[in-house]
Amino acid sequence: MIAVATVERVSDDEYMWNRNGVSGKRIDLLAFTPFRLNRLAAEFSEALLADYQRFGIDVPGWRVLSTLGIYDEPQRATDVVRCTRTHKTRVSRAVAHMVELGLVERSEGLDRREIMLRLTAFGRKTYEELVPLMLAREEQFLSCLSPAQRSALDGVLATLETSLGLALGASLAKWTGRRRTPF
Repeated sequence: MIAVATVERVSDDEYMWNRNGVSGKRIDLLAFTPFRLNRLAAEFSEALLADYQRFGIDVPGWRVLSTLGIYDEPQRATDVVRCTRTHKTRVSRAVAHMVELGLVERSEGLDRREIMLRLTAFGRKTYEELVPLMLAREEQFLSCLSPAQRSALDGVLATLETSLGLALGASLAKWTGRRRTPF
């Protein structure tokens, strides 16, 4: 059977499709909020990459470094996975690379099934060098917004994070099984 499809524009961002008698709505991908947020995040990550790549770090490495940098005490690798929303395989590879670079040290947890991670002195120094660069990039990225728009954006993001259980003020108990101040 040959697939015959037609598309009819319903509004600025909605389309109806019909394929062999089966129909449904289409969306304008460029107007689809998850796609737009992903594009913005990808652009921002690409801009940040130039700063941390000088240190031999990639995107997953930066996520590990920035997560561990908030704490002085060792953190569970599973916490890094859950909090960064990065797949455990990518975190594992990033950690192995960062151990090779001398940025992170890895140890067994109390029950030997947990992997504990912490920044080395060199990792802490690297983190402290990168933080002002990252904050400057953030400022550059947001400079097109007025103070009111920045506040509104922060409010919208907080609302979305809360609705998904990702709010900064929420307990990490959901992710880690432990109560701790989130970052």
